[in-house]
Amino acid sequence: MTLLRDEDLAAAFDRAAGGYDRLVAASPGYHGQLRLSARRLALPHAGRGLRLLDLGCGTGASTRALLDAAPLAHVTAVDASAGMLRRAAAKPWPRRVRFVHAGAEHLARAGVQGPFDAVFAAYLVRNLTAPGPVLAAVHALLRPGGRLAVHDYCLSGAARHRLLWNAVCRAVIIPAGALGPGGPGLYRHLRRSVLDFDTAPRFAARLTAAGFDRVRVGAMPGWQHGIVHTFLAHRPGAG
Repeated sequence: MTLLRDEDLAAAFDRAAGGYDRLVAASPGYHGQLRLSARRLALPHAGRGLRLLDLGCGTGASTRALLDAAPLAHVTAVDASAGMLRRAAAKPWPRRVRFVHAGAEHLARAGVQGPFDAVFAAYLVRNLTAPGPVLAAVHALLRPGGRLAVHDYCLSGAARHRLLWNAVCRAVIIPAGALGPGGPGLYRHLRRSVLDFDTAPRFAARLTAAGFDRVRVGAMPGWQHGIVHTFLAHRPGAG
């Protein structure tokens, strides 16, 4: 399968938006793992006075995870899919949360300006046609010492994890996605995008090459061990 890119991918998320929350709710550990990655940012003082960027917020699950970890923070949540963003914005949020329709490649054009104290990017970077420029933009948006957490499907590099991912996609994820309003296309893309993306060690090295330091990789429990990871990094400087 050819991977979906940019506008085609955003359109696929638009079509799938109506059933997306139901689908991920059926995925064991989905919300708990987002909360775990958000907690790994280790944001102080319940986020009081902090500015956070939720990059690729989808229908708001990652935004909710950020607020659970830092309930007093100000959050800017961004997504390229208008359909997903409408679903997110329709949910109840404190006034400290705002939603912006923009691709990760066009943050400045959409008026998203730093500095941010932390950036959370869940299930995003793997979908980017060119991750390098987006990681550079995130680096520039963070204050010195600011924190980045990337939460994503990113295989360990072990053959058993690649085989397990293929099996789960073919037996569960793609058939379940086919029942939703968008059909199976987005979930076929998901399978292929994970297989084609960096392994966890390679993505950690990519973050270092993008100028981040203190890069760490956190594993997930359950069947997603070796398949989903948290990548934690900092912009060098004070803080």
